[in-house]
Amino acid sequence: MNFTVEFYESQAGNVPVRDFLMELKDSDPNDFAAVMAGLEKLRYRPCHREPLTKALGDGLFELRHVGKLNTRVLWFFMKGRRIVALHGVRNKGQAIPAGELQTARARMRDWQNRCGK
Repeated sequence: MNFTVEFYESQAGNVPVRDFLMELKDSDPNDFAAVMAGLEKLRYRPCHREPLTKALGDGLFELRHVGKLNTRVLWFFMKGRRIVALHGVRNKGQAIPAGELQTARARMRDWQNRCGK
């Protein structure tokens, strides 16, 4: 059985990962295509390991793509074989800045509280 991949949506109706991907599509179409392919691969359990993904702790994971800039989509698992993409990040370094991790964790808590664990 496969997983479904969905995007976090705030109470106000904002979908940050969709917005991140649309900006990426305009600024770097090749990285956009690679990240979209990675999101598609998340549907399959064997792809839930390095180098495509990496656990960040506390139930948070990253989808990884290395290009001109390192592109990450932070996500978590929910019951029912669901994956929720929370936040997109691009940076030059390997480490994800603490503020970006805090944003993803806050969105994860929000989604779990509103949509069930």
